[in-house]
Amino acid sequence: MDDLRDWLWLTLRPGVGPAAQRALLAAFGLPGQILQAGRSAIRSVVGAEIADQLLAPPDTDRVDAALRWCTEPGNHILTLADPGYPQSLLDIPDPPVLIYVKGDPSVLGRSALAVVGARSATPQGVANAAAFARSLADSGLAIVSGLALGIDTAAHQGALESASGTTIAVIGTGADRVYPARNKTLAHQIVTRGAIVSEFPLGTAPLRHNFPRRNRIIAGLVRGVLVVEAAVGSGSLITARLATESGREVFAIPGSIHSPLSRGCHRMIREGAKLVETAEDVLEELRWGRNAAVPEPDTRVQAKPSTRTEHGVRDGNSEARQVQSPTGEGAQLLELIGYDPVDIDTLAARSGLTLDALYAILLPLELDGHINRMPGGRFQRL
Repeated sequence: MDDLRDWLWLTLRPGVGPAAQRALLAAFGLPGQILQAGRSAIRSVVGAEIADQLLAPPDTDRVDAALRWCTEPGNHILTLADPGYPQSLLDIPDPPVLIYVKGDPSVLGRSALAVVGARSATPQGVANAAAFARSLADSGLAIVSGLALGIDTAAHQGALESASGTTIAVIGTGADRVYPARNKTLAHQIVTRGAIVSEFPLGTAPLRHNFPRRNRIIAGLVRGVLVVEAAVGSGSLITARLATESGREVFAIPGSIHSPLSRGCHRMIREGAKLVETAEDVLEELRWGRNAAVPEPDTRVQAKPSTRTEHGVRDGNSEARQVQSPTGEGAQLLELIGYDPVDIDTLAARSGLTLDALYAILLPLELDGHINRMPGGRFQRL
């Protein structure tokens, strides 16, 4: 506990960032040795301002609170010097000096795959993420994601649906907080079958700049990253880039050419990410054995008789006509359709509406050019 107190003293100092912490450890060794080095030696490594911050009277309340937290069942603090610290994180350029783990820290050493994507995912994207995560977990891979809404939530839930599945959530808040709050139950389930990991001090609020930073830990813990849905500029693309820089495999699921949430994946594929249609594709690339089959999501792009123009929809030789955005039930159903072909029974399950009620909403959407009726009784958003 005395050693851990020294590590907490180093990492909880205001104004002493991770880069300075690593520089000091590289120069002097363990945190206790940094304390013994003296002000002059410390200044020679990190400068006078950081040295003064480091040697100011410590905030013992924060250190004591962290020590109490890690004595509670299921709570752990791992440092760079701990044997249980994930060795895969040492491959990234800036491994966290200390991580807070809630759950089973041993799962951090398992072979893992990240499944990430958009928060505002389509119903089809959510279904794909859960199906892939469940099958990959069945084959023995731990599933890593970020506990965000949308694809992250579906990935964790899919892994938990596997009888032997394990999942790891890397979060952008303190390990004693759950964000978003609606995932509180999911967080408790993850702790029983895996772990929640954070490099941020206890009590850290959900600050915007912390979430891109945690993505490097997601990328560092895994053998590869699978992006299910992502808009251009999405944080998931940051995770994929960091994975590439760390020598990890990067996979992307293609989607509808009409969906903004497919454009990030399509760009990744053009830039060298591996296009995958089934979990088997991922396992083959990783040269990983499997023991379960996976449902194959329909990711084919369908041809359409009508096309969109700058000002509306052109159908055959007819003149372009203005298309007004749907409202009310039409807008809600359009969101449930997503951007992949969907049959009427699936729509009924998603919406809770009867078939008669659905057809009453679908017909105006079709006449106004918002959807297209396809062979087999399926519908696709235009």
